[in-house]
Amino acid sequence: MFVVANVAVFVVVMFVNDCPKNNLRYEGGCVARFLGRLSFQPLRENPLFGPSSNTLEKLGALKWNKVVHGNQGWRLITCIWLQAGVIHLLANMLSLVFIGIRLEQQFGFVRVGLIYLLSGLGGSMLSALFIQRNISVGASGALLAFSGQCYRSC
Repeated sequence: MFVVANVAVFVVVMFVNDCPKNNLRYEGGCVARFLGRLSFQPLRENPLFGPSSNTLEKLGALKWNKVVHGNQGWRLITCIWLQAGVIHLLANMLSLVFIGIRLEQQFGFVRVGLIYLLSGLGGSMLSALFIQRNISVGASGALLAFSGQCYRSC
């Protein structure tokens, strides 16, 4: 379910990004224009085949200043579901599938879901402490907890 949710959120992010409409400043234009509204930002802007950082920020990417000074603590959760691009999404979802299936068989869906969400929140808090000038997105914090749990029990 987490893979489906992450892929669905990525499609929504790319739909909102709408590169052909919102990207008039680059001569080369969007990558994979045949996807229309879902096409990717130019590789100069996002080499991971994904949306612009402005779109990610608008949809809930973790930005230290907005969490601390803007009272937008909800970004600690929403950033877990955002991915920087197709490459980022594939790497995270493959890790989730390979590690998550084994953990789910051993501990059950509810426990694994709680581990995923709580460790994702913890990863977001650590990111907020160390990445103060840029945005942060992705499920890497949650996946690191998964791999640690699997190392001890798989």
